[in-house]
Amino acid sequence: MLTGGASAERDVALASARQVVPALRAGGHAVVVVDTVSGFVPESREADHLLGKVGSTWPSVAELADRERTFLLTALGALPEVREADAVFLALHGGRGEDGTIQTLLEILGVRYTGSGPMASAIAMDKDASKRLFRDAGVPTAKWRMTPVTAGEAGKELGWPVVVKPSKQGSTVGLTVVKRPEDFERAVWFAAEYDDEVMVEAFVPGRELTVGILDDRALAVGEIIPQHEIFDYECKYTPGMSEEIFPADLPAEVAAECQRLGLAAHRALRLGGYSRVDFRLTPAGGLFCLEVNTLPGMTATSLLPQSARAVGIDFAALCDRICRCARTPGRQA
Repeated sequence: MLTGGASAERDVALASARQVVPALRAGGHAVVVVDTVSGFVPESREADHLLGKVGSTWPSVAELADRERTFLLTALGALPEVREADAVFLALHGGRGEDGTIQTLLEILGVRYTGSGPMASAIAMDKDASKRLFRDAGVPTAKWRMTPVTAGEAGKELGWPVVVKPSKQGSTVGLTVVKRPEDFERAVWFAAEYDDEVMVEAFVPGRELTVGILDDRALAVGEIIPQHEIFDYECKYTPGMSEEIFPADLPAEVAAECQRLGLAAHRALRLGGYSRVDFRLTPAGGLFCLEVNTLPGMTATSLLPQSARAVGIDFAALCDRICRCARTPGRQA
């Protein structure tokens, strides 16, 4: 298993690993843990290394980035725990773990790994590229502009409020809902701290929905009711800050349409294995795809495991199935 990493979602990755590791071992898998920043983690140190709690704010990653780069370039391919693995479970979120970088390295090493291939991972991480493919595939998505764009242009084309966010981040890192033109420039600068491309998107009011995808099948649709206006980092990872309902209380036809569009979004990006697709359902009944997560959170109470559990797949079985549909290097996307 590869976990940790140098992204702003490092804590989420470690929390996922803490629960996936015992689930896989209980199912008969032999598991070794490797942090892409610090290297091999002996089993005797796993309990201390794998955090079980995610903070209410994301960690600083600047100090970790160089260490991860060095490890990936000099040590990853030399580890027998990686080279000789039947499959590498990617308990990574954001950064090099989700943008196709580590997937490319594993392709070169000829090692099977969970999730999607390098190209699909890179495209899914890029919100602008993803939305273009959603649009072409007939999956509704909110209107957007990429910077540079002025507050006046954003307001005229998208209306207020708008969502300003890094184009290649997850877990709402660097995201701001901007309601007034005078706050726009500050939000763009904030997002630019986390990516060199910034997206400005029309805010879609309504209910927050999500659907898991496993082995090209849509799982149960869930609803998230956050304490904040949006399902932000604090609401995602702080107990009690959101209510999550699986299956969502929806008319059957709305749930079926969400599943259909979720699978269409997954296929439009040529993803493999599993993913989680997030939507907004407007008061008028319209569904808008927000994004697709190629390596969604994998604690037992994360959204994908809840989506699977609602259709009869428990956490251990989900982890096992993700391993069994691991990607073989050399396949397209």
